[in-house]
Amino acid sequence: MYRIICLILICMLGLSIHGWAQDQDQFILADTVLIDGDTLIMLGDSLIFKPEVKEIFWDKGGNYNLSIQQVSLSNWNAGGAGSFALNTGLNLFANYKKDDKIWDTRLTINFGFNRQTGRAFPTRKTNDNFIFLTKYGRELSEKLYLSTQLDARTQMLAGYRYSRPGGSDLEVRTKISDLLSPAYIQSSTGLNYREEFENGDKLSIIASPFSGRFTIVLDDSLSRAGAFGVIPGEKVNAEAGVSLGTSIDMKLMENVSWKADLNLFSNYERLGNMVVNFNSIINLKVNKYISTRIETILIYDEKVFIDQGDGTSKQAVQLQNLINFGIGIDF
Repeated sequence: MYRIICLILICMLGLSIHGWAQDQDQFILADTVLIDGDTLIMLGDSLIFKPEVKEIFWDKGGNYNLSIQQVSLSNWNAGGAGSFALNTGLNLFANYKKDDKIWDTRLTINFGFNRQTGRAFPTRKTNDNFIFLTKYGRELSEKLYLSTQLDARTQMLAGYRYSRPGGSDLEVRTKISDLLSPAYIQSSTGLNYREEFENGDKLSIIASPFSGRFTIVLDDSLSRAGAFGVIPGEKVNAEAGVSLGTSIDMKLMENVSWKADLNLFSNYERLGNMVVNFNSIINLKVNKYISTRIETILIYDEKVFIDQGDGTSKQAVQLQNLINFGIGIDF
C-alpha cells in the first residue's frame, strides 16, 4: 500500500513539473527516479534550468616569435664569413570593456643581434624596441569616447655607430643611444573614435588638442652632447602640443593579419612640423607554430640629426624593416 501511494504521488509530481516546465520555456531532459535502490518509475521529463551566462570584460592574449640564422664555413674556397643572427619579439595585449568604460593596453618588445667572425666588434645589435601603449576612455556615444592615452617608447641596450677612421685599419664604435636615452613619453587627452566591424577588424582614431611629450636622455655623455633635442646637460625636454593617433587591427585574408599604429605630434610653437612614429606588423601564419612576420618602423623627428658617415649630420627619416621566418606562437 505504501509503495502504491508513493507511486501515485510521484506521478502527480512529475506531471506538475512537466506542465510548469513547459510554461517556463526551459530545457527538458529525460530522467529516472530511484527509491531505495529500485527503479519505481521513468518520468517523462525533468526540469533543467538554463545556466547563467557569465559576462566577460577582459580580452587578453599575445604572440611570441623567434627566428635564427646560422652560417658555418670551413675551408670554404668561395670566401665569406661565418655568422649567427637572432631576432625575437613579444607582443601582449589586454583590453577591458564594461558598460561605458574601456581600457586598452599593449606592450611590444623586439630584440635582435648578429655575430660575424673577423670583425673587431663581432656582435652587433640589429633590433631593439620597447613600446607601451595604454588608453582609458568613457563612452559619449556608440562609437565616440573621451579618452586619455599614454605612449612610452625606448630601447633596452646601448646602440653604437661603427666606423673606421681614415688611415686606420682599426674599427671603432661610438655610443649613440642607450636604455632611456632616448625615451619618449607622450600623454594625450581627446576624442576617440572606435569601430569594430562584423568580421572582427578594429579601427581607433584619437585626436587630442592637449598633449604633453617628454624626451628623456639619462646617459650623461649623450645629455652633455644635447642628443635627441634636449638642452645640453639637461635630462628631460618637455613639449606641449596637439597629437593624432591611429591604430588598425585587421585580417587581410585567410591566415594573414595586419596591425599598425601611427602617432603624429606637433609642438604648439611649431605647428605643422610633425614628429612621426609609424609601426606596422604583417603576420602570415603557415601553421600553428610557424609564421612569417614583416615588421616596419618609420620615425621622423626634426630634432634628431642623423650622422651621414662623411662628417656631416642632417634630419632624415629613420626606417627599419625586418622579415622574420620562424616560430610564431599565439596565446
